[in-house]
Amino acid sequence: MKNAEFFEAVAAMAHEKGVPVEALYTAIQKSIVTSIKKDYGDREDVIVVDINPEKQTLRTLIRRVVVEEVTDPISEISLEEARNFKKRIKVGDFIDKEVNTKEISRINAVKGKHLIRQNVGEAEQERKRIELQDKNQELATAKIIRVDPETGDALIEIGKVVERLPRSEQLPTDDFREGDYTKVFITDVREGTKGPKAMVSRTDKGLVRRLLEIEVPEIVDGTVEIKQISREAGSRSKIAVFSTDENVDPVGACIGQKGARINHIVDALGGEKLDVVRYSSDPAEFIAASLAPAEVISVEILDEENKTCRVTVPNTQLSLAIGNKGQNARLAVHLTGWNIDIKPEFEEPVINFDEE
Repeated sequence: MKNAEFFEAVAAMAHEKGVPVEALYTAIQKSIVTSIKKDYGDREDVIVVDINPEKQTLRTLIRRVVVEEVTDPISEISLEEARNFKKRIKVGDFIDKEVNTKEISRINAVKGKHLIRQNVGEAEQERKRIELQDKNQELATAKIIRVDPETGDALIEIGKVVERLPRSEQLPTDDFREGDYTKVFITDVREGTKGPKAMVSRTDKGLVRRLLEIEVPEIVDGTVEIKQISREAGSRSKIAVFSTDENVDPVGACIGQKGARINHIVDALGGEKLDVVRYSSDPAEFIAASLAPAEVISVEILDEENKTCRVTVPNTQLSLAIGNKGQNARLAVHLTGWNIDIKPEFEEPVINFDEE
């Protein structure tokens, strides 16, 4: 292969693999050194692989230091012999001898190709590792490549990385088709048997948090803080927010004008309902707010140490406070960390019917 063809091939491979071309040059250098080092006493330090993309040159050199008396013929050359190559050379300088084509041809071709593949694979894994670590605990846009008809697991593409989105990490409302795009949250990056692997989810609370951060500038600049999130993915989430500026309404900032901001998030979550409530350091105020959209008459702290309280609501608000199958109350408990006993304002009278 001519040098020009070599550099074109490397550039094409870098594009195909999504690996920096410099990483491929490093992989090729390592492969050549490993392939020929046995011919030089396994001394990697004397082998120099010079790849110059600008000049489109690829040279393999054996580098020896000039000495008065040679004690290691592999890495040293006498001053007398060195002056056969360079007249003005002195002790301590280096002499590079290029490995000629015939010597290179002695390398086992299959072994050489295997080493290059191996080192290119390592470069790919390193590229993937860096890309995934940059996205760890972050929101990512994923393209659906395929959905397993039996398990419902989706194969997704994030940049140049392909990962699996398990059905258990999808929302109940998710119904993906090949070519669809969706938002996912990368919960962790782990080292697997085949290299780094991203754990992706659409059910994690981090997805809600990151979507809010994108939609609400006041969160990004620190004016509004997300204090806590409780979530039953695909159904409902509660978000407690706080403002560091008394002139800024944290709930209003998150909802946006005519609900524009919160509606974008709801759409990204497939219609999941979002309750944004005001956080307070006063437990009673926070607990009352957490039961929204229900109205609360009073909050009685029963045991501060064990975090138990009794909440009184209007009779007409009882079912709303508890929620469908207890969901609203359950999410409020998770949001505040308090055990909440919900009672109606007036006990309904018990009517007994006697037998005639």
